[in-house]
Amino acid sequence: MVNAKGERFVDEGSDFRNYTYANIGKQILEQPGQFAWQIFDNKVSHLLREEYKHRQVTKVTANSIEELAKKLDDIDPDGLLQTIKQYNASIRNNIPFNPNIKDGRCTKGLSINKSNWANTLDQAPFEAYAVTCGITFTYGGLRINSDSEVQDTLLQSISGLYAAGELVGGLFYFNYPGGAGLMAGSVFGKIAGEKAAQFASYRGNNQYEKNQI
Repeated sequence: MVNAKGERFVDEGSDFRNYTYANIGKQILEQPGQFAWQIFDNKVSHLLREEYKHRQVTKVTANSIEELAKKLDDIDPDGLLQTIKQYNASIRNNIPFNPNIKDGRCTKGLSINKSNWANTLDQAPFEAYAVTCGITFTYGGLRINSDSEVQDTLLQSISGLYAAGELVGGLFYFNYPGGAGLMAGSVFGKIAGEKAAQFASYRGNNQYEKNQI
């Protein structure tokens, strides 16, 4: 994965996708133009996920790295060719490639090494996909307590106000494991629903008693 300068900027093999996509999205935001290109060769193209096959993707194919470098929009082609040359020369080819585990097939000597799944880019055809990042939630949000009550700036509960789901802050900071938001939403959603029902019932009973008086 390279930025507009044709340079790698992140360890693409630090962990499996579910543990890296939020962090890598943040890294892409910090690159020039806030985009990147993901490059694959014919050895691994069959391993790509289904979303790479969507008609809406920005895909470029070429029969050589030189041709690919010229076809990629908004990229320094010379920088890209230099990056790929250094990358290909740095790979520990003596370590077997295994996409199903963190295989330790890494690079050596680069400013940013790839920890796993490193393969030379040398088998045509080559494919490149333009990527950027989207927002599904923020790391900031409303503060709640263990009863899902929303807290004010003095950490006091706001009576009758409950929250759950992605608008709640304080759960994730520098990274996000896939699916964790679903669990947090389920747990705090159940608590918030129960507490809100109890609050409404209590208010309703008190109002009824006042009317009787």
